[in-house]
Amino acid sequence: MKVIDHLKKSEGNTLFSFEILPPLKGTSIEGLFHSIESLMEFKPKFIDVTSHREEFVFKKHDNGLLEKIHTRKRPGTVGICAAIQNKFKVDTVPHVICGGFTREETEYALIDLHYLGIDNVLILRGDALKTDNQFIPETGGHKYAIDLLRQVSDLNKGTYLHDEVENTNPSNFCIGVAGYPEKHFEAPSLNSDIKYLKSKVNAGAEYVVTQMFFDNKHYFNFVNKCRESGIHVPIIPGLKPIASKKQLTTIPRNFYINLPDDLIRSIETAKTQSAVKEIGLEWCIEQSKELMRNKVPVLHYYTMGKGESTEIIAKELF
Repeated sequence: MKVIDHLKKSEGNTLFSFEILPPLKGTSIEGLFHSIESLMEFKPKFIDVTSHREEFVFKKHDNGLLEKIHTRKRPGTVGICAAIQNKFKVDTVPHVICGGFTREETEYALIDLHYLGIDNVLILRGDALKTDNQFIPETGGHKYAIDLLRQVSDLNKGTYLHDEVENTNPSNFCIGVAGYPEKHFEAPSLNSDIKYLKSKVNAGAEYVVTQMFFDNKHYFNFVNKCRESGIHVPIIPGLKPIASKKQLTTIPRNFYINLPDDLIRSIETAKTQSAVKEIGLEWCIEQSKELMRNKVPVLHYYTMGKGESTEIIAKELF
């Protein structure tokens, strides 16, 4: 079932969903299944599966020369989505990204998803390579998420890239996009960022999932600004609990977001790792409760491949 249909059938109740990472290459899928299984009692309506672009590693040869090798550490998003749907009978939302893929490779992946009965996608530009200071598209790939979105929308109409295909069987993807309550780090302002978000909605996006945030005021302000700009699709808040003191610096650096001073002070004064984790969980639970009181469509949790914290939060709420 499409994400948008789950929302329409919710009768105003806040739904539960979460995001997982595909296993590292060479790792069994059983650990991922175990993490998902522990969350199934809370009846998630859909599960997002992240997609990761290529990386480069250097292999040193006996002659001292270094060889630059292209690798993907977390391959298999399409297969993971199919495996989850088959095992747990829950809808999956594969992330489809621009970075590292040509338009042709994207089309093949979308066709595979369509064959497998996966009818949701989340469209993202993706990150720059760690070795690049800005995003550089693959030769023959998309530079912007809206162009990738238009490719999916075209396929929904039965329009393929190059081939003249007769009697086409159009795909039927429900398209989601990302939103940034504290603005995308490359946008000059929040209003400018929302302008580009509106263009994605006009191009066919049916819902928005936000970047994580730790102050609900950012989410409420973002939703209000979106509504004022004419964006009326559902806006799903994305949440994650702080789990370590180290994340006080890594989360703002990696995700370009601010942390509330009260949360920072509480974590900095915590004496143990377990105390830090407890503070992070309580903060996320209170965030979630306030969002539920305000009738958000879904509470969407970023598990980062670990389901224990999400399970503790879900027990309090669902």
